[in-house]
Amino acid sequence: MARKSEEERRRDLIAATIREIGASGTLNVTTSQIAKSAGVSPGLAFHYFTDKDTLFLAAMRSILTEYRADVTQALAGTRTPDERLHAIAQASFGMTSFRREAISAWVNFYALALRSEEARRLLSLYHRRLHSNLVHALRPKIRERAPDVARRIGGLIDGLYLRYALDTRTLRPPEEAVGAVDGSEGAQHVLRAIAAECTEVHENDEISMADADPAPMAPLAGPQE
Repeated sequence: MARKSEEERRRDLIAATIREIGASGTLNVTTSQIAKSAGVSPGLAFHYFTDKDTLFLAAMRSILTEYRADVTQALAGTRTPDERLHAIAQASFGMTSFRREAISAWVNFYALALRSEEARRLLSLYHRRLHSNLVHALRPKIRERAPDVARRIGGLIDGLYLRYALDTRTLRPPEEAVGAVDGSEGAQHVLRAIAAECTEVHENDEISMADADPAPMAPLAGPQE
């Protein structure tokens, strides 16, 4: 059997990190656990990654890379704003990155962001990309209201993702539940919310909005006056 390359070892350790965090539902996993799951020694794990947080951050980047690839794949060939919105919803709840272990691990990374500046940066990057994709798809439909609506839809996506992470059916042991979660219901919730927002805008298009786009992570505003 051919010896694995350094890059393959790194990928194995990152995949094992996601599996172990996903299975335990917490960041309180040891490097030894992760190394055992990856089939390597703890010493080799520390050789490739200086500490556990470095492994966690590498796992965050891996999930973000998968999500970005899912969005790119889903958006490929879309022609209309509605097709783009459908693609974003599907990518958020129904493709490669929407695996049980990835869902659980990703939610735990929010806790990591409370103490890690780099984890906060990665979360901010995810939120900005999601916001940008939503604004681009919504702009032809609701013009200057797009950023405000995109911010609320992004919050809904995050909230639904958390619901999936806490769903006991999602958190069953790996031998009982493997692979991707059926997130079609989540995607449909998002699409219905988008339709309702667009209807509200068209029925109340005299409502004034600030010229500046709201930041994706800014507190959600109350009703516009």
